[in-house]
Amino acid sequence: MFNNPSLVTRIAIGKSVGLFIGIIGFIILPMFWPEVPTMTKWGFMLWYTTMGAFIGVFGVFTWHPILKSPMPWWFRAPWIGAWMNFILTLFIYNDLQIMMSNVFATNSIFSSPFWLTAEGAIVGLIMGYLALL
Repeated sequence: MFNNPSLVTRIAIGKSVGLFIGIIGFIILPMFWPEVPTMTKWGFMLWYTTMGAFIGVFGVFTWHPILKSPMPWWFRAPWIGAWMNFILTLFIYNDLQIMMSNVFATNSIFSSPFWLTAEGAIVGLIMGYLALL
């Protein structure tokens, strides 16, 4: 069963990894942003759980039907993670700007909220790899 994971297994693994990362974010987010709203913490935790589910669902698609080309897991999973976090950044840009200015200097290159997109690609890569096992 674990040699070629089924769709349900991939979704379960993706959601589990996403929930784990979400719980870590739930716990450490107040260290970066002490006034973080509770709804934002819950939102991050559920967002990463949903991202894991999406990566698990798309883990069974290895061929792009329109482009007629293969889509390996190392391309597909980071792309989904980056896209999901890019959308999240667009929704909560102002809150992320406050958090990033608390963590980094205001004029630093790392103070942009769009770094969450790169973080989503890394998390997506991890989720995709673990869903592949």
